[in-house]
Amino acid sequence: MDPVGIQLGTGNLWSCLVSLLSKDPKWLSDKMSCFFPNMDLGSQNEVSDPKQWVILQLRELHSQGLDTWQSFIYSVCMELDVPLDLEVPLLSIWGSEDGSPSQLGHSEESQPESQLHHGLKRPHQSYGSSPRRKQSRKQQLELAKKYLQLLRTSAQQRYGDRLSGSEQPLASHQPYIPPILQWTRATVPLDTQQGAVMGDIKAEDGTDVNIWDLFNPRTKKGPRVTVLLGTAGMGKTMLAHRLCQKWAEGQLERFQALFLFEFRQLNLLTSFLTLPQLLFDLYLSPESGPDAVFQYLTDNAERVLLVFDGLDEALQPGGLEGLGPALSLFSGLCDGTLLPGCWVMATSRPGKLPPCLPAEAAMVQMWGFDSPRVEEYVSHFFSAQPSREGALAELRVNPRLQSMCTVPALCRIACLCLRRLLPARPQGQSVALLPTVTQLYMQMVLALSPHGCLPTTTLLGLGEVARRGLETGKVVFYERDIPPSVMAFGAAHSLLSSFCVYTGPGHLQTGYAFTHLSLQEFFAALYLMASPEVDKDNLTHHVTLNSRWVLRTKARVGLSDHLPTFLAGLASRACRPFLGQLAGRGEAWVGARQAAVVQVLRKLATRKLTGPKVIELCRCVDETQEPELVRLAAQSLRYELSFHNFPLTRADLTSLTNVLQRREGPIHLDFEGCPLEPHCPEALVGCGQVEHLSFKSRKCGDAFAEALSRSLQTMGRLQKLGLAGSKITAQGIRHLVKALPFCPQLEEVSFQDNQLKDQEVLNVAEVLPCLPRLRRLDLSGNNISVSTLLCLAKVAVSCPTVKTLQVREADLIFLLSPRAETAVELQRAPDLQENDSQRNGAQSRSLTLRLQKCQLQVHDAEALIALLLEGPRLEEVDLSGNQLEDEGCRLMAEAALQLRITRKLDLSDNGLSVAGLRCVLSTLSTCRTLAELHISLLDKAVVLTFAQKMEEQEGPQKSAAFLDSLVSQMPSELPLSSHRIRLTHCGFQAGHLQQLCKALEGSCHLGHLRHLQLDFSGNALGDEGAALLARLLPGLGTLQSLDLSGNGFSLDAVLALARCFSALQWLFHLDVSLDSQRVLLTGARRGRDIWAGGFLPEIPAGAEFSGPGQRCAPRSFCLRECQLEPLSLTRLCETLEQCPGPLAVQLSSAVLSDQSLETLLHCLPRLRHLSLLQLSEMGLSAKSPFLLADIFSLCPWVQKLDLRSLRHATLRFTSSQEREGVCCGRFTGCGLSREHVASLCRLLSKCEDLSQLDLSANLLGDDGLRCLLECLPQVPVSGSLDLSHNGISQESALHLVETLPFCPRVREASVNLGSEQSFRIHFSKQEEAGKTLRLSECSFGPEHVPRLATGLSQSLQLTELTLTRCCLDQKQLMVLLSLVRRPAGQLCLRVEEPWVGRARVLAVLEVCTQASGNITEISISGTQQQLCVQLEFPHQEENPEAVALRLAHCDLGTHHSLLVRQLTETCARLRQLSLSQVNLCDDDDASVLLLQSLLLSLSELKKFRLTSSCVSTKGLTHLASSLSRCHHLEELDLSNNQFFEEGTKALLQALEGKRRLKTLDLSHLPLGGSTLAMLTQGLSHMTFLQSLRLSRNSVGDLGCCHLSEALRTATSLEELGLSHNQIGDVGAQHLAAILPGLPELRKIDLSANDIGPAGGVQLAESLTLCRHLEELLLGRNALGDPTALGLAQELPQHLRVLHLPSCHLGPEGALSLGQALDGCPHLEEISLAENSLAEGVPHFCKGLPLLRQMDLVSCKIDNQTAKLLAASFLLCPALEVILLSWNLLGDEAAAELARVLPQMGRLKRVDLEKNQITAHGAWLLAEGLAQGSGIQVIRLWNNPIPADVAQCLQSQEPRLDFAFFDKAPQNT
Repeated sequence: MDPVGIQLGTGNLWSCLVSLLSKDPKWLSDKMSCFFPNMDLGSQNEVSDPKQWVILQLRELHSQGLDTWQSFIYSVCMELDVPLDLEVPLLSIWGSEDGSPSQLGHSEESQPESQLHHGLKRPHQSYGSSPRRKQSRKQQLELAKKYLQLLRTSAQQRYGDRLSGSEQPLASHQPYIPPILQWTRATVPLDTQQGAVMGDIKAEDGTDVNIWDLFNPRTKKGPRVTVLLGTAGMGKTMLAHRLCQKWAEGQLERFQALFLFEFRQLNLLTSFLTLPQLLFDLYLSPESGPDAVFQYLTDNAERVLLVFDGLDEALQPGGLEGLGPALSLFSGLCDGTLLPGCWVMATSRPGKLPPCLPAEAAMVQMWGFDSPRVEEYVSHFFSAQPSREGALAELRVNPRLQSMCTVPALCRIACLCLRRLLPARPQGQSVALLPTVTQLYMQMVLALSPHGCLPTTTLLGLGEVARRGLETGKVVFYERDIPPSVMAFGAAHSLLSSFCVYTGPGHLQTGYAFTHLSLQEFFAALYLMASPEVDKDNLTHHVTLNSRWVLRTKARVGLSDHLPTFLAGLASRACRPFLGQLAGRGEAWVGARQAAVVQVLRKLATRKLTGPKVIELCRCVDETQEPELVRLAAQSLRYELSFHNFPLTRADLTSLTNVLQRREGPIHLDFEGCPLEPHCPEALVGCGQVEHLSFKSRKCGDAFAEALSRSLQTMGRLQKLGLAGSKITAQGIRHLVKALPFCPQLEEVSFQDNQLKDQEVLNVAEVLPCLPRLRRLDLSGNNISVSTLLCLAKVAVSCPTVKTLQVREADLIFLLSPRAETAVELQRAPDLQENDSQRNGAQSRSLTLRLQKCQLQVHDAEALIALLLEGPRLEEVDLSGNQLEDEGCRLMAEAALQLRITRKLDLSDNGLSVAGLRCVLSTLSTCRTLAELHISLLDKAVVLTFAQKMEEQEGPQKSAAFLDSLVSQMPSELPLSSHRIRLTHCGFQAGHLQQLCKALEGSCHLGHLRHLQLDFSGNALGDEGAALLARLLPGLGTLQSLDLSGNGFSLDAVLALARCFSALQWLFHLDVSLDSQRVLLTGARRGRDIWAGGFLPEIPAGAEFSGPGQRCAPRSFCLRECQLEPLSLTRLCETLEQCPGPLAVQLSSAVLSDQSLETLLHCLPRLRHLSLLQLSEMGLSAKSPFLLADIFSLCPWVQKLDLRSLRHATLRFTSSQEREGVCCGRFTGCGLSREHVASLCRLLSKCEDLSQLDLSANLLGDDGLRCLLECLPQVPVSGSLDLSHNGISQESALHLVETLPFCPRVREASVNLGSEQSFRIHFSKQEEAGKTLRLSECSFGPEHVPRLATGLSQSLQLTELTLTRCCLDQKQLMVLLSLVRRPAGQLCLRVEEPWVGRARVLAVLEVCTQASGNITEISISGTQQQLCVQLEFPHQEENPEAVALRLAHCDLGTHHSLLVRQLTETCARLRQLSLSQVNLCDDDDASVLLLQSLLLSLSELKKFRLTSSCVSTKGLTHLASSLSRCHHLEELDLSNNQFFEEGTKALLQALEGKRRLKTLDLSHLPLGGSTLAMLTQGLSHMTFLQSLRLSRNSVGDLGCCHLSEALRTATSLEELGLSHNQIGDVGAQHLAAILPGLPELRKIDLSANDIGPAGGVQLAESLTLCRHLEELLLGRNALGDPTALGLAQELPQHLRVLHLPSCHLGPEGALSLGQALDGCPHLEEISLAENSLAEGVPHFCKGLPLLRQMDLVSCKIDNQTAKLLAASFLLCPALEVILLSWNLLGDEAAAELARVLPQMGRLKRVDLEKNQITAHGAWLLAEGLAQGSGIQVIRLWNNPIPADVAQCLQSQEPRLDFAFFDKAPQNT
C-alpha cells in the first residue's frame, strides 16, 4: 500500500483510484498541467510501470494541500466514468463540501465585469471537451443558483455602468421609448420557394404588440423563436439590451437566465463550438460545476432566453452554402436539437432569413417612433434642461425634421444637435440647419469641435477606416486597423466602441466597431467626397441604387445600403463649406465633385426603375436639395407607380412626397403587399399630385387608418382611394368616415376584404351623399347580415347618385352616376349640397339592384318591395340565388307591375315549383311592359325582361341596345319589339297544356300588339301534346313564333302542326329537324328578325318585305332529318294542299329512293300554291336526273330545276299569273355520260322554252359532246348551254367549229381546255348573222390546223375568232391564214400567243403575207401579246400597173423587197394599222424600213396608231417621211411615247398637208417652243379636225396662247383634251376667247391646269356659248365659288358629264350649281368630290332622270345634309353608283339611305368608306338591302364597327363589304 494511502487510512480506496487513473493517463497528464502550469512533472515514458507514474502524480497532488486534493477528487468524479461504489466513498471521504474548486481562476474571477464585453468569457478553462458531469441533486441546484445569481449580478453591473457613462455627446444618457412593434408573416427561408406557414398564432397579423408580448407562447409545441425585423436605426440592438436590463432588474420573471450574443462577434469564430462553450466561454462561466449548471439549464430550458443581435450579419452575400460555427449553434437552438424548449430571439434587418428558422417562428416588425413617441423622447432627453420647450417647438414646426425623428437613431442625433444649436440661435431657425439626414450627421460632427476647428486629418482617417471596412465587408476592427490618434479620437467621442473578441479557446483580442453601422457609412461617404486620393470615377462608382427586394435577390443585406444616400446628401450646396474645410480645398474643387454625383443621379432619374429603386432614388434626390434634379426625377416617374412586397417607412414616403411635390402632372400610387409603418401615411399630407392611392396589406390597422384620414383631407387631386385586405376595425373606420366628406373630388373608394362588421359598413355607405363625384364604392369581402343588406338597399334607394348596388356572396359594390357640377358647387357648404342632393333625388333616375346569393327569404322580399316602391325607377333587379320560393317569387312578380322596372327582374335559383310558375304566369298576364319571361325549372332560371316605353326607346340608347343584341346573338337579347315567354325544360306534358294556355291568355291578348313569342322547348309534350296544342293555338291569338323543340315529336306531330297553316293566319314558317328535335313555328319575318337566325328559304328578293298591294309573303315548310317514305310523302303533300300560298318547301333526308322521288313529283301538280321545293342533303340515285327532267311536262309552271351532285335539288315554280314559259335546267355533277344524253334531250324537248341548260361537271367526254351537239336542234335552248368540266379535248373544240354551220341560233361560243375547263354556247331566239368563237388553251398541233381552217372556211356566219394560248406558232398561223378561204364575207382573227410579244414587228408582219384574203386591219400589241387581222373575202387581184405605181417609191433593191411585195399584195386594202407596246429600236431599223415601205404603198390607209412604243430617232425620221405621203389619213395616234426632240420634229413635219385629219392624239409627247410652233402651224390647216388630245404635253400658258390661235380655224372640233398642262389663268383666258368659235365642241378636259378664279370665270362665260357641250371636266383646279356661280348662270343644254373634283368649291357655289343642274334631262355623271361643301351639297326638286353616278367623296357631308341628299336620290331613277366615302355620315345618314335603297331599282354600288357609321347604322343598311334592293355592294371600310360585329353582319348580308380592297366589280 502506498504511504499516502496508509496515511489517509483508505488503502483499498487508494488502490481503486490508482487503477482507475491508470486506464486514462492522458487525462491525468492534462489535469496535472492545469494544476501545475509552471512545473515540470516529468514524462510518462521515464517510468516503466504506468501505475508507478500515477502514484507519483497522486503524491505530488496530495502534497499541495487539502484544497488541491479535494478539487482533484471532484474532477475525477465529474469528468471520468467512475463506478458508483467508488464515486460515493471518494466524494464522502475526500470531496469538498460544496464541490467547487477553491484554487482555480481566482485572478480571472476577480476581474471587474466592466472590462469584459457581455459576449466574452474568461479564457481560463474550456468546457467543451468534458463529458457529462455528475453531481447530486442538491449540489446541482446550489451550483445553478450561484450561477444564475452571478449572471444577474453581472448584467446589473453592466447596465448600471452604462447609465453612468461619460458626458461625451454620443455617450450621453439616452431615454428609452418603446418603439412600434407589429406581428408580421414575412418569413422567407433561403432554401424554400414559398414563405413559411404560420402555426397556431394567437396574435393577428399586423397587430400592435409591446415588448412583453414577444415572449407569449405562439405555438403549443416546438421551438419558441421570435425574429425582430427592422431597418437600420430602428432600435433593434437597443431593444435587445433593454431586455437584458429589464431582466437584470427582475421584470422578466419568466426567465431565470438570459444570454445576449452579437453575430458581428460570433462571425469571427474560426472553429465550431459546443453549446456549453458558447454559454460559458463566450458569455459568463460559472464559478464551479459548469456541467451541473448546464444540466440545470437543459432541464429548465423553458426559462432560458437567448438573444442574438444582427442575424442578417450571419449570412454570407452569396447565400448559405455552409453554416458557420455561430449559425450552426443558432440553427440547433431554433430546431430544438440544442437546449430543447428554450426561448430564442433574433434581430435582423429585412431580407432573406436562414432556413433553420422554424415555420412557426414569430415575426415582429419594428417601426421606430410615431409622432407622440418622438415628442416623448425629446421631452425625456431635455427633461432637466431649460431648452425642453424650445426643442419641442422646433420639432412641431418642422414636419421634415419630425419625419426624420421617426427613426430612433436619428431622433437621438437630432436631439444632440438641437442641444448644441438652440442656445446660439433664435427660436425657429435652429432646425433650418437640419433639413436632411446627411446634414443631421454633419451637425453632429461639428458638435465634436465646439471651437469650430475641425480635426480634418483625424476625421479623414476615421473615414478611410470606415470605407475600407465597407469595401471588405468588415464591421469589427483591431488595433492594427486603426491609427492610434484616430482610435483615441473615436473612443473619446464614443464614435467607436471596444470589446473583447473571442476567436477560440484561449484566444482573446480587443475589437473595435462604429457605434452604429450608419455612422460607418457616413464617415465612408465623407472620405469619398473630401479625400483628394479618391478620384471622380471612384466617387461616382459608389452612387448606385440598391434594391430592397433582398427577399429575391440576395441573402445578406449590404453594409453600404445608405452610402449612396449620404453621398447624395453631401452633394448639397449647404455641405460645400464643410467639405471644403475638411478637404482643405476651394469650393470649385468641392463643387466639381458634388456635380459629378448630381450628374449620376440625373442619369438614374431618367431610367425606368422598380419600386424599391424609386424609393432609393427619391431619398437620394431629396438629400441633394437640388430643385432641378428633384423636378427631373418627379417628371420622369411613371404615371402609375407600383410598390410591391418590400417594407416602407414614414421616411421613405416623406422622401417620395418631397419629390412628387415638384411634379406637374398627376400620379397613381399603388402599395401592395408592402409592410408599412403604421403612421407612414402622415408623410403624404399635402401631396396634391396623387390622383390614385391604393394600399393592400394585412399590416394596415387602425393607427394606419387614422394617419391616412389626416392625409386624405390635404390631397386635392385624389380621385381613387383603395384600402384593401387590412385589419382596420370600427375605430379605424370612424376616422376614415370622418375624413371622406372632406374629399369631394373622390371618384372611386375601395374598402374590400377588410373584415368590416355591419355597423362599419353602414357608416361607410352613409357617406355616399357627401361625395358628389363618386362613381364606385367597393365594400366586398366584409361581413354583413341580411338586415344590414336591406339597410344598404335603402341607402341605394335614397342616395340620388347611386346607379347600381351589386351584392353577390362576398361582393358588395356601389356604382354611382355623379351629377354634373361646377367647382364652385363642390366648395359650397355641406348643407347646401344636401339640399341639392334632395332636389336632384326627386328627379327621375334609374337604379340597378343585384342582391344575389344573399339568403333572402319571403319576409325579406316583403321589406324590399316596400322599400323599392318608394324609390326611383328600377333598371334591373336581380334576386337570384336566394330562398324566396313560390310565395316570394309571386310577390316579386306582382310588385313588378308597380316597381317600374325597365330592363330585367331575375328570380333564378329561388326554389320555384310548377305551381308557382302558373301563379307567376297569371300575375304577369296583364303586364304591358313585359318583353320576355324566361322560366326553366331544370336550369333554375326565372328571368323577366321588360321593354322601355316608346319615348324611352328612342335616342342614343337604341343604338347601344341594338349593338348588344347583334353581338350576343342570344334570343333573349333581341330588339324589344316583341313579347316573349320562354317556358323551357320545365317537364311539361300534354296534361299541363290546358292550364298553361289558360294562364297565357292574358299575355296572348297583349300579343296582338306586341308579337308574342312562345317557347315550350325542352319539355315532354309528345305527339299527344302536339295534337292538343294544334287545337289550342287558335285561342292564343296572333303569335310571332312558337318553339316546340326537344318535345319528343314524331312525323305525326309534324303533320298535325302543318295543318295549322290553314287555321292560323299568323303562321308563315314551320321549321322541323326531326332527329335533333328542332321545331319552330314563326310568323311573317320582318327585316330585323333576320338577325335572330333560323331557316330562311331561298325565295325571290323582295317577296317577304312587300307592302300593301304587292305580292304577299310566302309560307315555308322545312322538314329535315326525317326518313321520307312514299306513304309519308303522300300524307305530307295532302296536308300541304290546304296551305295558302305561295309556299316554299324544304325537305332533307339521308336517302331518297326513286319511288319516293317519283311519288313526290307526281304529287306536285296538286300543290297549286307551291313556289319553291328544295331537296337538300339527300342521297339521290342516278335515275333522279331523268325523273326530275320530266317535271317540265308534269308541271308546266316549273320555272327552274337545279340538281347538284345528286345531293341538292331545287325546283322553282311560277304562279299562274306570272307564267312566262321560260325554264332553266341545271344538272351539274350528276355523273351523266354519253348514253344518258339522248334520253335527257328527249325529256327536255318537252319544255316550251329552255332559257338555260347547265350540264357542267359531268362525264360526257368528246363522244357525249358530239352526241349532244347532234341532238341540240331538238332541245329548245334559247339562252345558254354550259358543258364545262366534262373531260373534253381538242376534238370537241374542232367539232364545235364544224357544227356551227348547222346551228343557226348560236351567237357565241367559248372553249377553254386549260385549268378553267369551260365550254359554253350562247343562243339567240332568231338566227344570228354573225357568230363569235373563242378558243383558249386548246394546244393545237400541226395536224389540227388544216381541220380548223376547213371549219372556218365552211362557217360563213362566223365573223370573229379568238385563239388564246392555243400553241399556234408563226408557221402554223401562216398555214392557217393561207388555208382559210371563203367565197365572201369578213373574218376577224385574233391570236394571243407569247411569241407575239417577243417577236419583231418584221416577223409578225411576215405572218400576214400568207393570208388568202385581203387584209383591211392589222393590230399588234406587245404587252397583250396579241395580233389582230381583219380579213375580207374574196381576195381581189390588182392589175400590174397599179402595183407598179404603188411600189415606185419603195426601195426594191433591198433584201426585204420580196416581203414588201407580198405585204403590198395582201394589204392593198389596209385601212387601219395599229402598233402598241412594240420595240422598233433593236433590229437595225429593219422593221422601220419595212413599215416605211408598207406605208408608202397603202393608198387606202385612214388610221395609224403608234402608242407606248420605243422608236429610235432615225426610225421616226423614216416613219415621218412615209406618213407625209399618206394623204388620206383621218386618225393619227402617237400618244404615250417617249421621243427625242429631233424625232418629234420629224413627226410634226409630217402633219403638214394632213387636211383630212379628224383625230389627233399626241398626249405625253413633250412639246417645247419649236415643236409646239410646228404643231400649231399644222393645226391651222386641219379644218376637218374633230378631236385633239394633248394631255401632259407641258404646253404652259404661252403654248396655250399659240395653240388657241391655231384652233380658231378648227370649227369642226368636237373634243379638246388639255389636262395636266399647267396653262394657268392666262392660258384659260386665251382658250375662253376662242371657245365661242367652236360651235361643234362636245367635250373639253382642262383638269389639273392650275386655273384659278380669274381664268375660271372667263371660261364659264365662254362655255355657256357652247350649245352642244356634253362633257365638262375642270377638276383639280382652284376655281372657287365664282366659277361655279358663273357656270350656274347658264349650263349647256346637252350636258351629260360634269366633273369638278377638288376645285375649292364652297357651299354657296355648290348650291347654285345644284339649282342649275336640277332637272337637266341629259346629265349622267356629277363629281364634286374633295370640296368643302358642308351644307351646300346639291339637292334636287325636279330630279335628274338619266343620272348614273354621283361622286361626293370627302365633301364634309354630315347627317343633316345627308337627309336632303337621300331625298334627292329618289328623284334620280337611273342612279347606279353613289360615292360618299370620307365624309361625316353617321347612323342617321345610314337610316336615311336604308329608307331609300329599296326604292332605287338600278342602284348597284354605294361607297360609304371612312365615315362615322356604327353597327346600328350598318344593320339598318342591311335591313334596307333585305327589302329587295338590287345593290351589288355597299362599301363600309374604316367605319367604327367592331370586327366581330362586321363579320356577323357580312355573314348575314354578304353585300356589305368591310374590307380594305374592293371585292365587288365597279359598275360605273
